[in-house]
Amino acid sequence: MMITEVKATSPGRLAIVSDDGRHGTFDVRPYFDSPAFRPLTEWSEFSRVRNGGYFIEWSCGADLSADTIEAKWQVRQEQQAQPMDAGL
Repeated sequence: MMITEVKATSPGRLAIVSDDGRHGTFDVRPYFDSPAFRPLTEWSEFSRVRNGGYFIEWSCGADLSADTIEAKWQVRQEQQAQPMDAGL
């Protein structure tokens, strides 16, 4: 999977769009106990997520691979893919 869009929607939650048009959410909160992810408990840090295509990352050094996200995200069931700004 390649990530085409990522957006922080609330503390610890990301909206994700994949290259095949799937939309879903990913909960980062289970990772907050790890030292690398602790800075992400602050919205000012968490909201600055960067899309690397096959990974996402933050300036604090925390990152997640697209494979990890694909294994654990909640995919929304939709008939057609919509732009990220539509309905999120």
